[in-house]
Amino acid sequence: MSATILALASDPAHRFSKIEQCELTLIAGRGAKGDAHAGQTVQHLSRIAKDPFQPNLRQIHLIHAELFEELAAQGFAVAPAQLGENVTTRGVDLLGLSRGTRLQLGQEAVIEITGLRNPCRQIDGLAKGLMAATLSLADNGSLIRRCGVMAIVVAGGTISVGDPIELHSMPKIHQPLEPV
Repeated sequence: MSATILALASDPAHRFSKIEQCELTLIAGRGAKGDAHAGQTVQHLSRIAKDPFQPNLRQIHLIHAELFEELAAQGFAVAPAQLGENVTTRGVDLLGLSRGTRLQLGQEAVIEITGLRNPCRQIDGLAKGLMAATLSLADNGSLIRRCGVMAIVVAGGTISVGDPIELHSMPKIHQPLEPV
């Protein structure tokens, strides 16, 4: 896998888009240092309202830059951090990974993929119709969510724009990604 970190972002407030950063410090079991979504228990406001004690399976949000190119071909101009992701990747098929796959970001940090990001209506705040553009239908009629994946931090470390992304480990049996 020849993949790199194209952009990084975090935000201490619960805003939809994040602020681009040159580097992030990932903390094991928590997420990106200083990010509103970091924590051992769920930090997304809608999920806190349902059950504030559920584990945070959404510590880190990754989106593939290739999605931005697909959206641009449909007339949408989307830049890194605008969809609320912490890590924008290039060269890795995030949506094709198995739940439980571990990726090494940079020299030390390791994350574990927990599932798909379920896009919300706030995406249409950037551009009307953008949410629908991040969704598609599979041949069997099931919904394909293309708005990135969520992960937990297994091993902390500082990551920087341009750092490599390496496959660390993957489950023996592929576990399809589902929204978390």
